[in-house]
Amino acid sequence: MGYAKDPRVDSYIDALPDWQRDICRQVRDLVHAADPEVEETIKRTRQPYFVLQGNVCALLAAKDHVNVFLYDGAIVPDPEGIITGGHDNKTARTMAVGKGETINAPALTAMLRAIIANNRAGGWRKLKGGGGS
Repeated sequence: MGYAKDPRVDSYIDALPDWQRDICRQVRDLVHAADPEVEETIKRTRQPYFVLQGNVCALLAAKDHVNVFLYDGAIVPDPEGIITGGHDNKTARTMAVGKGETINAPALTAMLRAIIANNRAGGWRKLKGGGGS
């Protein structure tokens, strides 16, 4: 898949165990497939973020899973139940993917596209009526 890669994101992913690397690469590909204008960066010193007119998602490898933080202000529907944590979080919810688990690519892609559309419409804070970012 052809998209602009941030070498710092490559370094983060390349340092992970094989199974976490596979998960992160799959999520990375899905994010860029959801919208080719998404850009990669590093925030919080080392954490990969995917941004387009605001945060879309971020990756964080933990001991036994990879967290995918979805920055949607809890307003994007989750009909397939892929969100595993942060249901009451006002900023981001989490999809945790463990070793041997399969990512529901169609559901994640739909959520990513909704987050990006919301970002283009002013961001979840504006859409939620919470004021500026």
